Amino acid sequence: MFTRRRLVCRACGLSRDAAGGLRLFRGSGEATDPYFGLPLWLQAETRHGRLWAYNPEHLKLIGQFVQAPLRERAPWNAQVRKMTLIARLPAWIKSAKNRDEVLRAIERIRSSLVT
Repeated sequence: MFTRRRLVCRACGLSRDAAGGLRLFRGSGEATDPYFGLPLWLQAETRHGRLWAYNPEHLKLIGQFVQAPLRERAPWNAQVRKMTLIARLPAWIKSAKNRDEVLRAIERIRSSLVT
């Protein structure tokens, strides 16, 4: 967590080093990278809030959860329930009534990716 990190842009050649702690996302404003404080590319605004992902794999995991017709959970008293990535998603993303809107936002983000 506190090891040195290096950012290199393949398009323009920008290079930065980061050392020290993390900058945590607090839920307001634009989502940023925890090491460099730069805005994340994988973001989409919805009427409920901002959907963001760190990388395509993170976005895929969120999409799989949202699409799942049956969402199994850990028992109510399990410590792991509070610590999983899915458990920490905002309630509006996990809500079945917002499924279509969240999936549309995920598709907008995917379509913006350069392959």
